[in-house]
Amino acid sequence: MSKAEGEERPTIAAKERGPGPSRYCLPQCVGYNGHDTTKLRMPAYSFGQRLESMFKSECSPGPGYFINSRCTRFGKDGTPVYSILGRQKDFTQFMTPSPGAYYPEKVHPQGEKHAPAYTMGTRTRYRKRDPTPSPNSYSLPAMLGSKVPNRFASAAYSMAGRGLTGGFAEDLAKTPGPGRYNAITPDTYIRRNPAYSMLGRSYLPGDSTIKPGPGAYSPEKVYINKTSAPKFSMGIRHSEYITPLIVEVRD
Repeated sequence: MSKAEGEERPTIAAKERGPGPSRYCLPQCVGYNGHDTTKLRMPAYSFGQRLESMFKSECSPGPGYFINSRCTRFGKDGTPVYSILGRQKDFTQFMTPSPGAYYPEKVHPQGEKHAPAYTMGTRTRYRKRDPTPSPNSYSLPAMLGSKVPNRFASAAYSMAGRGLTGGFAEDLAKTPGPGRYNAITPDTYIRRNPAYSMLGRSYLPGDSTIKPGPGAYSPEKVYINKTSAPKFSMGIRHSEYITPLIVEVRD
């Protein structure tokens, strides 16, 4: 037996832990099967199944059987019974017109003369070899103006547009008007007074960071200089197999 096999290894506490309380399940106290043996169990009953009939010929009706009132203990009632049949279909070979289907008043008396009767015929078909224009295709010549061929016309005049050349508004000299010249600044020939201008607002050089104001501080929340009760927090769960940190301290 070697030394490595006979050496006892340390036991890991995480492996020796048993299941928690929620791992156990107590027996039930309801029902018949699996009942708690330490509790009183009451008797249980079940519904049986319907048994098949021993006699296959039993086909008698139940209490809800309807008895016909015409059947008596002496037999069936012999009173005659009548019913109404449906309407029969009409045969096509017997479609004889009734007296109201005739109109004798529309028949002309025999032996008398007939007045002439006329009907409206349909429009005749247009033929391509008859391209005759209709009356509304013609138009009479106009009676106004000088272009009437068979009428005497007076003299006609028209108004022409205004010409750019030779008109009264024509600028022969092509000289500029008074508005074409710019006015001279009086400072060029008169003593000029001092002139001032307004500059933008200048800022003093300094730190550009935003400083909190007096209302941003909460001195009532400071407990460093006051006596306070101890406070605790919930830490995180660590694995039980991790070796703790051991630091060697040297004198």
